[in-house]
Amino acid sequence: MKLDVLVLAAHPDDAELSCSGTILSHIDQGKKVGIVDLTRGEMGTRGTPEIRMQEAEASSKILGLSARENLGLEDVHFTVDKEHKLEVVKMIRKYQPEIILANAISDRHPDHAKGAKLASEANFMAGLKMIETTSDDGIEQDAWKAKVIYHYVQNNYIVPDLVVDISPYWEKKLASIKAFKSQFYDPNSTEPESFISSAEFLEFIEARAKEYGHSIGVKYGEGFTVERNIGVSNLFDLI
Repeated sequence: MKLDVLVLAAHPDDAELSCSGTILSHIDQGKKVGIVDLTRGEMGTRGTPEIRMQEAEASSKILGLSARENLGLEDVHFTVDKEHKLEVVKMIRKYQPEIILANAISDRHPDHAKGAKLASEANFMAGLKMIETTSDDGIEQDAWKAKVIYHYVQNNYIVPDLVVDISPYWEKKLASIKAFKSQFYDPNSTEPESFISSAEFLEFIEARAKEYGHSIGVKYGEGFTVERNIGVSNLFDLI
């Protein structure tokens, strides 16, 4: 299945927290969008890998994704090496996206910066025909490189290079986040508290979206940084 947009995320729920409004907007425009989570988030304070996989499936249905996979790389301990890059190359060649959305280039969690670098290097490699990979069913894959990578902003404040208006999709974005019931605020939970489990954390997510939205004159926005300048032939495309 060819996707228009492939989201690469270090952990289940990274995409929901940071770019699910953009995902919803593009699906609403008729684009096919999928997510590949790099790890199962097994080092998280709350929940289990099995629960998080179930939650990711529930969130995928809310978002209307065309595909979602989990590479099962080792949470916290994965590295940007040949083996891991080739696993991501296979996903890029499998789905042949025009655009990749990837983790923040720097962040509180070191996996996010690693995920960003892994996505960038794998995308370059995926376009090299001399690098040979095969699909799960043993078929040789064609070289394919996404045209652009945009890195979504996560916990740390980063001045974005572009902001996407997600105002019509805020409530659905919030529902996709809350599908990860084990991770976020639940006053009835008996699990230990974590950095993201407080009610204040969800308030922060909304405040960030409002700030980015305010910067472009709308209610809610999601911010991204770019790897190269954005080029247009018509300035009216930027209105």
